[in-house]
Amino acid sequence: MAGSRRKPRRRSPWSSPWAWTAYGVAALIPVVVLSVANLGKQVELVIDHQTVAMSTFSDTVYDLLDEADVSVGPNDYVSSSGMDEVADGSRIVVRRARPVTLVVDSPPEAAPVASIGHLSASGAGTMPVSEPAERRVQVVEGDERKIVYTTGSTVRQVLQEEGVRLGPGDRVTPSLDSYPPRGIVIKVEPARPARAVPAGVAELNWAALAQCESHGNPKAVNAAGGYYGMYQFSLPMWKAVGGTRLPTAWPEAEQTYRAQLLYQRVSGRWQGQWPHCGAQLFS
Repeated sequence: MAGSRRKPRRRSPWSSPWAWTAYGVAALIPVVVLSVANLGKQVELVIDHQTVAMSTFSDTVYDLLDEADVSVGPNDYVSSSGMDEVADGSRIVVRRARPVTLVVDSPPEAAPVASIGHLSASGAGTMPVSEPAERRVQVVEGDERKIVYTTGSTVRQVLQEEGVRLGPGDRVTPSLDSYPPRGIVIKVEPARPARAVPAGVAELNWAALAQCESHGNPKAVNAAGGYYGMYQFSLPMWKAVGGTRLPTAWPEAEQTYRAQLLYQRVSGRWQGQWPHCGAQLFS
């Protein structure tokens, strides 16, 4: 029809040459975002037994600790070297050091209060390092000697562990409240009943007799004649006045007491017992 105008055709948005480019870029955006997200590494950071899950782009352990704002001291423990590479799935452990005092075979009251090192542990307060050290000691009770193993911190505790009951006047060396180190010999001497010696016997010069017989030496031994101690007892006479073991095993006071009993037993006839030195009793 003459003079009529043709209606313009409506163009499809897909017909533009730039449309495909725009849609292609838009389609790539999720892929790029997903790829970038996948570059982050999932790691576990354990600080004094507390675990924190992290997503990080850090390359090294130092970078990771810096990112997590975790400071590390010279005595702290880190499971990996600071320059080690952080891989996906890594687990980095940090233990903070704390000063401790270690006491070994020493009474607590005498132990120096000083830090001798650092151990990595969590929490505050006392940290058990080990159980008290077991020690080998000897307990001598009268004529009985036995070896025991103990962790007692005092002599008293050792005796209680062994069932040793102390009576009034019993003597214990070292003192009950002292610390028993390894190898110590704990002696328990039962209290002795009162010893009545007649005044006339006690007043004799026993020191002069002992000086003449043995130079006053309670450990003196005359091997040739079989005589022992300050007063040179023969074993039969020592046993006759109630002595046990050897005279040399006893202190001066015990030997003197037995000598005084012997003097009374022979009714003062000292010549048969101390023929060369007996006269010193009256000096």
